[in-house]
Amino acid sequence: MKLLNHVLNTVKKESPILYTIVLIHVVFAIICVGGMLIDERTLGGISVWIKPLKFWISGGIYILTLGFFITKYPYSLKKKNILRNIVSWTLLLETGIIFYQAVRGVRSHYNQDSLFDGMLFTAMGILIGINVLIMILLAFDAARLKLKVAKPIQVAICIGWIVVIVGSWVGGHMIGQLAHNVGVADGGEGLPILNWSTVGGDLRVAHFVGLHGIQIIPLFAWILVKKWHTTTRNKVIAVLIFGLLFTACIAYVFYQAMQGIPFIK
Repeated sequence: MKLLNHVLNTVKKESPILYTIVLIHVVFAIICVGGMLIDERTLGGISVWIKPLKFWISGGIYILTLGFFITKYPYSLKKKNILRNIVSWTLLLETGIIFYQAVRGVRSHYNQDSLFDGMLFTAMGILIGINVLIMILLAFDAARLKLKVAKPIQVAICIGWIVVIVGSWVGGHMIGQLAHNVGVADGGEGLPILNWSTVGGDLRVAHFVGLHGIQIIPLFAWILVKKWHTTTRNKVIAVLIFGLLFTACIAYVFYQAMQGIPFIK
């Protein structure tokens, strides 16, 4: 809780606009929960509100994470603001499209049912592509610049960005096949809320794990720096091992999905 308060206060002070956009994500996530309670419409076997709920939550977490980490980069204030604004506004627009399509009761992803739906899906792809380019920039600079954090945390941030890029590549793979399931059609039986298929392979598992590496790996490094009283070298090695294991986990669930095997039957 202390770490979360520090992150929130830092982001609020450094970038009020980005912080406000995070709050907008929270508000719309609550609206989606309300929608689930009063709207009985379903899409693909689940409430039309579940997908936007997941994206409002994950998008808000990602924007908050980037807003905090970018304060640790030795960038000029102008460059920080440009990057923060691009990320927060593009992701707000992308999730807004998902929410709009949910309100209409139609698919947001892989939707080619009409010219308008196809244009919205294409716009979502462009918005995500912009963010992937920023991820690559931040990974590259985390590797070559001195960030305002302990060395193990900097290594973790660098690995985290690389892992997120891998997770985004999995997302691109899903776009390429216009589906997230393998071996079965999208929809059907799935885990509660997450809706990951329980009857076939589901690439969303690897996508999800990869996208949240930017929070999990640096958090591991932060705990390590705080709790493990050893040399910096040992901490860096531990972070590298954890990062490799995390990447191996993504590779495994990706392979599992490609074989048409559900994450949990």
